Parts: sequence; structure tokens; C-alpha cells
Amino acid sequence: MPDNEKIIEINNLTKDFKDIRAVDNLNLNVFKGDVFGFLGPNGAGKSTTIRMLLSLISPKEGSIKIFGKSLVENRNSILCNVGAIIESPDFYNYLSAYKNLEIVGRISGKEVTKKRVMEMLDLVGLKDRYKSKVKTFSHGMKQRLGIAQALLHNPDLIILDEPTVGLDPQGMKEIRDLINRLSKDEKKTIFLSSHILSEVELVANRMTIINKGKTIVEGKVEELLDAENFNVTFEIDNVDKAKQVLNNTAWQNKIVSQANKKLVFSLSPDEIAELNKYLVENNLLVSAVVPTRSLEEYFLSITRDAD
Repeated sequence: MPDNEKIIEINNLTKDFKDIRAVDNLNLNVFKGDVFGFLGPNGAGKSTTIRMLLSLISPKEGSIKIFGKSLVENRNSILCNVGAIIESPDFYNYLSAYKNLEIVGRISGKEVTKKRVMEMLDLVGLKDRYKSKVKTFSHGMKQRLGIAQALLHNPDLIILDEPTVGLDPQGMKEIRDLINRLSKDEKKTIFLSSHILSEVELVANRMTIINKGKTIVEGKVEELLDAENFNVTFEIDNVDKAKQVLNNTAWQNKIVSQANKKLVFSLSPDEIAELNKYLVENNLLVSAVVPTRSLEEYFLSITRDAD
């Protein structure tokens, strides 16, 4: 399957719950090898979309294709090649990590060898704890065990719904490192839903932002962040003089804040060089220009504009 082939293709997907439209004509595409961030505020329709992707509920309208095949017509064969973890997975707390995975493998109807179980425990960093009862595990360890469970049958597509929910910073880093390993070393395609935007920014190469069940924007993370205005800090030798120079110009309205020898502007990528040139031409010493644009800033601006 070439890298530009679609692993998930959603067209005009709609879902109602009584008189509430949870998903409204949603469209998105996930390509082979993507770590795809699926973002949106609470109530945007993320969990409902994932439940439809896993065929747990049916859409009112629209279509879902996975691996190029209709999910409705090929449900069983498709889902055999999909692994998923939805928030906090359930385990038999008084059984060992190994035993839990062994039971899941048996229930799945597929042959899962001891070697495969141990490989998955090793992959998620739990090999040394394979005999330990799950009740002794931290929340982060349980999340990693859940991912091992989702990987047992070696799926090509992994769907992770809020995998870092409730984790401390160390637990988040462990999940982030695991996602990177799954993408780079195991060559998995990953569909990642999360409200922790800083975490998504560190692992995703493409993303969709949805709001009120609709697609607001979709594309490569780098390109989306470069496409809009973002804050840029200019370190200037004389801030007061700079403000005088900028007075009654269009640049004046782009000043966001001031601190010591720094002026922060809201600029597009093209405007950064223009402003720098203007300041220098007016005999101001610009010692540094530092763009700062986070996924969280972009997310807030794009969802606010959509309201």
C-alpha cells in the first residue's frame, strides 16, 4: 500500500442522538503512516466519531472506508486489523499483566503465542513486570498495558482515544515515546484523539480540528501552524523609540504586549521580515526575533472563529 493511500476515509458522516446532532457532515482522511491528531473541544463529536469508526454505533448518513473498503460491508475483516484503546481500558486487576494479555488473545479467536505476548510487553516497557498483578500498576502503566492489548493481533491501524487522560507528566511522556516507537519502528498508522494539545503537537504529523461535529480544518500540522498569524517576540534595544516609530502605522495595531526590551506582535509569516526591515531602516537594533506559535493557540483561534 503506497504512503499516499488512504487508511481512513470519512465522507459526509452524520450522527444524531434524538434532537442533538453530534456529528454533522464530517469529512476527513488518514493516510498510511500518519500519526493523525483528531482534535476538538469537549462535546465536539470526537468520541462519537470513534465509536462509528469501530462500528459500535451506526451513522445516520455518510460513509466510512478503512483500508479502502466499506466498513458496513466488510466490518469483521476490517476490525481484525484495527487495534483500539478508548480512554481507560479494563483489566482483571488480580491477574498478572501476562495473564490479562493471554486471556484477551484467547477471546479474540486468534492464536497469540507466549512470544507475542512478551514482545508486546517489552514494546510498552512492561516486560520486567509481566508477573505483577495489574492492581499494583500505576495509571500510566495500565494505559501502556492497554496499548499492548490493542497491539496483540498486530493491527496496521491503531485508534487511541484520550490515551493520556489522567496521567502525570512522566506518564504522558511514556505514552508519547510509545506512540513515536509505534509510528517509526513498527510502521503503524495511528489515529489519536486527545484534548491535550501540547502532547498531540509533539507526535502528530497531520490533524483535523472539529467543532460542533463539523470539520473546521485538516492538514499537516506544520503547514496549519504556519498558515495563520502567531505571536512573534522582537528584542529591541530601545522599545520606547520603537513604539514611537510604529505610532500611526499598521504595525501599531499588531502589538500584543511589551516587557523590558521586548515587543510581542501578532504577525503572519510574511510580515515578520517586513517588520524587521522597517525597524532596522528606522535605526533600531533588533537583537532577536522569536516566533512562538503553539497548537493550543491555533486550536483556540480556529474554534473561536467557528463559533
